Amino acid sequence: MKFESLNRKSAPVSLREAVMQGLAPDGGLYFPDSIPAMPSNFFDDAALMSFQDIAYEMAKRYFVPDIPEAELRRITDDAFSFDVPLKEIEPDTYVLELFHGPTAAFKDFGARFMARTLGYFAKETGKEITILVATSGDTGSAVAHGFLNVPGIRVVILYPKGKVSPLQEKQLTGMGGNITTLEVDGVFDDCQRLVKKAFIDSDISEKRSLSSANSINLGRLLPQMFYYAYASARLQGRGKPVAISVPSGNFGNLTAGLIAKRMGAPIERFIAATNENSVVPEYLETGNYNPRA
Repeated sequence: MKFESLNRKSAPVSLREAVMQGLAPDGGLYFPDSIPAMPSNFFDDAALMSFQDIAYEMAKRYFVPDIPEAELRRITDDAFSFDVPLKEIEPDTYVLELFHGPTAAFKDFGARFMARTLGYFAKETGKEITILVATSGDTGSAVAHGFLNVPGIRVVILYPKGKVSPLQEKQLTGMGGNITTLEVDGVFDDCQRLVKKAFIDSDISEKRSLSSANSINLGRLLPQMFYYAYASARLQGRGKPVAISVPSGNFGNLTAGLIAKRMGAPIERFIAATNENSVVPEYLETGNYNPRA
């Protein structure tokens, strides 16, 4: 499988190159050139499988042969070492609890998997990798914890001044070690813009091997599809179609759900739920993109 820039101006690359680069040279996001379907009976069997087993079987379609199967199995088992409860809160309504990871954020799923993936690539290539990440709070906390003390990895986190909670700021700035945190006088999109600018700067790329841990990186995006598959497989035998409401900001989490559905997860529809952070709905309605904190 190859991975192509969504801007269509860069050559296709391998999974390893896509994850290590984070962003294509033309500024586009990498995406698989095709979405593989799981075997027809997989999601019937998945109702009785562990989260780690589902994650491993789905990940194989993208990460092998760049990562050997035995190593990929170790990565999935180690990354997802916490519970993922699916709880019924009223008849036919369920909540999938994604806050049982070490930083109590759903982003622990992608960050921990990506940290172990990049750690493997750093070891195999012998190159130190610098991770650049923009955050408005929970992304940075999950990335900092996930990558802390991973050999061959340095992490630089940018966050907007005054835009994260006191707890999140303590999580971001209290790690030390291979984690460096920078406060930016601006909003989240300013932080993201600086990260993207660094990726397409040839002088920087010649000196350092850069990657990103934001959802622009496939290494963090793809693992988020696992919990959609896990939940829908357990619900499909209840006799009613599965609809999933996804709290949405930049729609990366929802994108992972759509990939899971394309792979065969028994999901009928999605609901993209937004709050006052309604930049994407406003763009879809008006055609005007107005980023804000």
